[in-house]
Amino acid sequence: PGTAKSQMLKYAEKTAPRAVYSTGKGASAVGLTASVHKDPITKEWTLEGGALVLADRGVCLIDEFDKMNEQDRTSIHEAMEQQSISISKAGIVTSLQARCSVIAAANPIGGRYDSSCTFSENVELTDPILQRFDLLCVLQDTVDPVADERLANFVTKSHMRSVATSEYMRGIVQLPKEENQNAITGSGYLKAKIIPQELLRKYIQYARTNVKPVLRGNTFDQEKIASLYVALRKESATSGGVPIAVRHIESIMRLSEAHAKMHLREYVRDDDMDASISMMLNSFVTAQKFSVRRQLKRSFAKYISSGEDRAHLLLHILQEMMIMSKC
Repeated sequence: PGTAKSQMLKYAEKTAPRAVYSTGKGASAVGLTASVHKDPITKEWTLEGGALVLADRGVCLIDEFDKMNEQDRTSIHEAMEQQSISISKAGIVTSLQARCSVIAAANPIGGRYDSSCTFSENVELTDPILQRFDLLCVLQDTVDPVADERLANFVTKSHMRSVATSEYMRGIVQLPKEENQNAITGSGYLKAKIIPQELLRKYIQYARTNVKPVLRGNTFDQEKIASLYVALRKESATSGGVPIAVRHIESIMRLSEAHAKMHLREYVRDDDMDASISMMLNSFVTAQKFSVRRQLKRSFAKYISSGEDRAHLLLHILQEMMIMSKC
């Protein structure tokens, strides 16, 4: 708790072209999949789609995922695996499309994550539902004086800049001018240039509509993925944690295609596959006990390539050449 999980989900809801937001306590099996109602006028049975159906070709956001009942949680197994929902109620037999991404947030047991236990031991979620997520991210509220000071300054300034929504809509007040984003913060860090949310929304929509990257055998190392899968299966059997299945290979493929689509490329390159492998390994390692994380990082170090961008390396080489020329 206190790591801004709900704020991240709300930001994703406003950024995604199509998004449906729901909470664990307020969501049921029929609310997520589909329900059958009797029309009061025609006296006929009608089918109404739930959150996963309404979020088709979009994003479904579920907050407080651990507060859902186990029976309601198992209803989304088919949607996350087959991207469809089968209905057989009141004489209606059909299948609805649920081609959506699912982002869920959950709290650990007791409200505090125990690093001496695995991820599955910290949350009240079964292995079948955990396997269906491509990535598992552990957010811990660690004590960091620099980060805490930056967060406190951000919250204070956001309250100082806040105005009444009704007055702003009527034009009575105006939003205060934002500070220069390239200025130096109080902690001595250079502020990163933030992409406007509207521009990010248009970029995502353009990439999803016009860019369809393809997988080619000569653009990435297929043997690397096979050997990684064998190593992950072996380590998951010995160290515990989330079991590795064949669907994790599909997760690597989806992540690599998404990485290529984010860069507006027509095909998946080797660095896209390396980025997806790095995300998968980080997800697998952080879900383990703290005592075995360092050993796992050493054993999987050969699969993780350098995450340094080529532009940064080129800039470093040019800076060294400039220094040598001045000498």
